Amino acid sequence: MDFSQHFLSILIWLPVFGGIALLAIGDRHAEGSGWGGTMRVTALIVSALTFLISLKLYAGFRNSIAVMQFVERVEWIPSLNVFYYLGVDGISAPLILLTTFITPLVVIAAWDTIKVRPAQYFAAFLILEGLMIGVFSALDGLLFYVFWEAMLVPMFLIIGVWGGARRVYATLKFFLYTFLGSVLMLVAFIYLYRLTGSFDLFVFMEVPIGMTAQKLIFIAFLLAFAVKVPMWPVHTWLPDAHVEAPTGGSVILAAIMLKMGGYGFLRLSLPIVPDGSAYFSGMMIALSLIAIVYISFVALMQQDMKKLIAYSSIAHMGFVTLGFFLFWWIQGDSGAVLGMSGGMVQMISHGLISGALFLCVGVLYDRVHSRQIADYGGVANTMPVFAAFMVLFAMANAGLPGTSGFVGEFMVIIASFKANFWFAFLAATILVLGAAYTLWMIKRVIYGDVANEKVSVLKDLNRREFIVLGVLAVSVLLIGLWPAPLVDMMNATIEHLIERIGHSKL
Repeated sequence: MDFSQHFLSILIWLPVFGGIALLAIGDRHAEGSGWGGTMRVTALIVSALTFLISLKLYAGFRNSIAVMQFVERVEWIPSLNVFYYLGVDGISAPLILLTTFITPLVVIAAWDTIKVRPAQYFAAFLILEGLMIGVFSALDGLLFYVFWEAMLVPMFLIIGVWGGARRVYATLKFFLYTFLGSVLMLVAFIYLYRLTGSFDLFVFMEVPIGMTAQKLIFIAFLLAFAVKVPMWPVHTWLPDAHVEAPTGGSVILAAIMLKMGGYGFLRLSLPIVPDGSAYFSGMMIALSLIAIVYISFVALMQQDMKKLIAYSSIAHMGFVTLGFFLFWWIQGDSGAVLGMSGGMVQMISHGLISGALFLCVGVLYDRVHSRQIADYGGVANTMPVFAAFMVLFAMANAGLPGTSGFVGEFMVIIASFKANFWFAFLAATILVLGAAYTLWMIKRVIYGDVANEKVSVLKDLNRREFIVLGVLAVSVLLIGLWPAPLVDMMNATIEHLIERIGHSKL
């Protein structure tokens, strides 16, 4: 196989087949908690190799052009004119890199904490990784839908098998919400196929569509993507899923799967139905601002650390959809580029920060077996290194300048000012409310007097935990201090997208 011609296929199918190999190896090689278990080593090698291969995306990516790169196109179902069609641009490439970067960290984090069916656990994450890369790479509508639906299965199992006491309720709620929304996306694809005779996303983008059809297609896409983001008011599945999911499941859910909703808006909704997107842009901005303000107040009320971080994710993802739909409210393309770029940076940043915070909660849960804020206090006295990491990630979550959490939010707020002062004013409240609920948690968990005997005997981070949190800390600071490589990668694609959606398809 020519590596360069099948680069994206290797990224997709290497972890999938690696996961299948893990299922074949099984738990009989999982004995012990050291670094010698065949199953664990296989999972780490496959995920690390996938990440190393994905670095070619950055090394070989041409920032100056907006066309698809690393393209693969092979006939898949000739009778329906369906192609196995893959490619990446400045929108999808950073999200694929985020996926391949996070997965090895999840494997390392769960190295000796998963005692029940560990082979199946790691296999589910490897298969999920390949399917998520498939979503970000697919340029054929039917292929996109297959990857989009298939990735629900491993996450369903991750929550349902390795989750908490209410895992069955949480996983059914997660599956039903996301599946029902996705069915309407399939209906929209079938309508577009009947209109064009193809499932090619670029053909969808070029075909003229009437205003009524555009509105209906936008609503179909909206229900699929809004649930995944998730936007208010279809967000209620997320806190339950996060609370019941194992640590690795929460990390992947927050860091990558939520980003697929934002990606869907950029890849499908805006370019395929630009007039429908313009018509509903005011509603989208309103829903985004409600998520930012209202959900931040809901986060303030939480007593469970995971629930607080889950609601924080909903509020921060409101920035993403706000940045994407400001285009029709801004005079001048420069502000629109700033808003969309800010939304993209926010997606990558939130993936790193929320993933790190869920890993921090996992570290505490492994030791104390509680996620309740009231059960902690004075952790800094017994775990000073861990406390330093958690405070850093909390500051990044609150949008501290110098961290990645500041960059995307600042860009979206500046773009909001160009659209409407009140948009910017309401969006900026997250800088206050985010600091309030994050610091409220830190004050009670990390500082103060030692709450109980379990906290008084806690041991600080081991080498494995230090590596995982250290890598994420460096990434959060690197993007915060030097966002240019990330912004440059997506700039040409976003400018081209804005040019495309500026032309009516009526």
